[in-house]
Amino acid sequence: MAEASSPGPQNRRRIVSAGALAAALAATGFAAGPALASAVGDGSAAGGARPTVVLVHGAFADASSWSPVIERLEGAGYKVVAPANPLRGLVSDSLYTASVLKSIDGPVVLAGHSYGGAVISAAAAGNPNVRALVYVSAFMPEAGETLQGLQARFAPSDLGSAQRLVPYQDGSGSGTDVYIRDSVFRKVFAADLPAARTRLMAAEQRPIALRAFTDKAPGAAWRTIPSWALVAADDHAINPALERFQAKRAGSHTTEVASSHVAMLSHPDTVARMIREAADSTASDAASGGTASGTGERPSLADTGPRDKLLTSVGGVASLALVAGAALVAAMRQYRQYRRCRR
Repeated sequence: MAEASSPGPQNRRRIVSAGALAAALAATGFAAGPALASAVGDGSAAGGARPTVVLVHGAFADASSWSPVIERLEGAGYKVVAPANPLRGLVSDSLYTASVLKSIDGPVVLAGHSYGGAVISAAAAGNPNVRALVYVSAFMPEAGETLQGLQARFAPSDLGSAQRLVPYQDGSGSGTDVYIRDSVFRKVFAADLPAARTRLMAAEQRPIALRAFTDKAPGAAWRTIPSWALVAADDHAINPALERFQAKRAGSHTTEVASSHVAMLSHPDTVARMIREAADSTASDAASGGTASGTGERPSLADTGPRDKLLTSVGGVASLALVAGAALVAAMRQYRQYRRCRR
């Protein structure tokens, strides 16, 4: 059998180059394997981490005022935290709530009722984990404003004439507590709840320090964080016109309902739905790689989300595998020819 001619230096270089190319492309394809597996995952990363919902109560109440909303949110699979609001002053209460927020890992949807709205506005300022703010018949002061000054812009509510002032002393000094008089508690605070229930609420009410109405708001997180606002049209504790003004100023997604001041008790489905809407908005925004905005706009189709990135990864790996296979076959053929020539 005639011997094949021995490959020259140029052919040997081609064999080595083809083999090196095949090995490099194959390595690239295999290296992409873990990235592809990560992109496929278990589906949890595609939707982003579900936010923790933090609920801050207002004056004359405690965290149990959120109970019907908590039941609905937990039933929908949300983790909920409802800390005790000290009600000792806007500056100190905001600092306390900010420390609670720092103890929570991952994204947060932060909701506040009544005075709690002023607290969350300051507490969330500068915290990147807070993705949405929800205000329920609440105060939404601008930085430097006082609640007393905000109320003075509109006709007074019934709360002003319903107050009972009680001096107090504690380890840090003395001050004045504000209560709602039992005889008008239901009319001012919770007119759409049963009388037997409001009698119990009046007996259990937690007072708020008078200084909370005169402290200047330390911050206004609604200027940078998307917000949702519920206006209670039948509110006798905060003038509904003030609630509308604040929501419009903040550019909030606004819902109005015929409710007393305690909408989270008399309309818990509406409040829970609004909080879930805020949570869903931040989750869908995170999945698309965008930034939530108070306009409610969704990212354009040009934005590539996880699905597009996954398809791109699959296509890239497939193309690399085809090229690597072809190069490897060619290299092996030339290598076999080279071995025959050496025999």
